[in-house]
Amino acid sequence: MAFATRPFVRAASSSAAAAAAATAAAKKLIVKHVTVIGGGLMGAGIAQVAAASGHTVVLVDQSDEILKKSTKGIEESLKRVTKKKFADKPEAGAEFVEKTLKNLTTSTDAVAVVHSTDLVIEAIVENQEIKNELFKRLDKFAPEHTIFASNTSSLQITQLANSTTRQDRFGGLHFFNPVPMMKLVEVIKTPMTSQKTFESLVDFSKAVGKSPVSCKDTPGFIVNRLLVPYMMEAVRLFERGDASKEDIDVAMKLGAGYPMGPFELLDYVGLDTSKYIIDGWHALEPNNPLFLPSPLLDRLVEEKKLGRKTGEGFYKYK
Repeated sequence: MAFATRPFVRAASSSAAAAAAATAAAKKLIVKHVTVIGGGLMGAGIAQVAAASGHTVVLVDQSDEILKKSTKGIEESLKRVTKKKFADKPEAGAEFVEKTLKNLTTSTDAVAVVHSTDLVIEAIVENQEIKNELFKRLDKFAPEHTIFASNTSSLQITQLANSTTRQDRFGGLHFFNPVPMMKLVEVIKTPMTSQKTFESLVDFSKAVGKSPVSCKDTPGFIVNRLLVPYMMEAVRLFERGDASKEDIDVAMKLGAGYPMGPFELLDYVGLDTSKYIIDGWHALEPNNPLFLPSPLLDRLVEEKKLGRKTGEGFYKYK
């Protein structure tokens, strides 16, 4: 019996050594330099938390005017953070703001700045063709080790990855608005995303102070896959005349403990955004009843009643 076990022990030791070597060869990337494409609320928020956690960040958008607005918004947001975080230490708060802003620069030339970045996070308009074109262009200039990630909330990460030659170094990083306040990040792994890339994205999410959850590349990932059909079912309930929108909102706030009712949330998110998401999912899975479009939602969007941002959606706002 002893003779029989010895070859096994040697084989196991050999396998362990090989596994250790493979692990060392596939050492995950520690992200230090970050490029964020898109200076809107999401992009600026991502840039802020990355810079605040010690990363070197370049925020990119199409014009200096947009970037000045983004930088001003980040500075104001940081000051709000310091009032809570450094309430009794104003000098430490001022130092925190100064240090964070030193970590942040801006550019209107994405191609020029990606040559030295570890991670590119895209947070531009929710349009498949525009995103594909961006990633295709940047793929030619970014270093081989650079990871690409999209902050999309509704598009398939796999389709975006296919516009590049680095499908194994491509994943989803879905932050939530407002980014400095919301603790969640959905880390999306496509069938082609390497384990090394996935772990690097998880580690980056933790490094910027977020709580990452992982999900496969399914429509809406976790939160929106549950949230959007919930909001659409509320609209259908109202369309059928089963209950008023006011009572549906009150019911979900008092009965389920939600901070906002579904119609309040739809107006907050933007009816055009919700329509874009559900239309995209319906095109992918036309037989899924959860993804059926809503005639009422379609009509409100056609009338440009998009919610809070236009002053009227399901409710009117002053």
